[in-house]
Amino acid sequence: MTFQDIFKSSFLEKISSVSILDMALALALAFGIGMFIFLVYKKTFAGVMYSSSFGVSLVAMTMITTLVILAVTSNVVLSLGMVGALSIVRFRAAIKEPLDIAFLFWAIGAGIVLAAGLIPLAVFGSVIIGVVLLVFANTKPHMNPYILVLHCQDHESERQAMGFVRGQVKRCVVKSKTAQKGSVELNLEVRMKDSGTELVNILSEMNGVEHAVLVSYNGDYMS
Repeated sequence: MTFQDIFKSSFLEKISSVSILDMALALALAFGIGMFIFLVYKKTFAGVMYSSSFGVSLVAMTMITTLVILAVTSNVVLSLGMVGALSIVRFRAAIKEPLDIAFLFWAIGAGIVLAAGLIPLAVFGSVIIGVVLLVFANTKPHMNPYILVLHCQDHESERQAMGFVRGQVKRCVVKSKTAQKGSVELNLEVRMKDSGTELVNILSEMNGVEHAVLVSYNGDYMS
């Protein structure tokens, strides 16, 4: 064994497996695509509370995925170990918006395609996906759904309020009804004829109606 054999390391031999130029170019493009995904996410967000940390994580996820795939493509043995290591990872963060899942897969997919060397596919594919999301996510529905909550004193006031509501909206569906002695609570899904909300003002002034509440309905009903 010579002095050179003592300091010979297979770890150091893999330093040049991925060139500095390839790493810099891949990470720079990953950062650019990640920022584009982040901006599209900000423009299309329609949830209750915007999370800036989730947007930043999209940029980081694109770059991290690119970094991992670059390492995997440079060494077959490493790729097998990486699959085993990543298979034990569990994520506990709850995804509140269905569209957020699409952004997560977009960031991961863009990082994989970019690190594989398919740069035109990663760039133009991300642009097309971003345009599609901007068009469809910002399209407002023709009739906005609302949840109308009514508190009535008795059956007669409930009947009058329901008759008035059905005559003022395009669609009215009873989601739940709670009846107690001297009190009736109704949760109604309504589709307004226009953007006006004077319906609530008139209902609150009707005899027997204690109060009326109109809230925006995003499709997830909780009883």
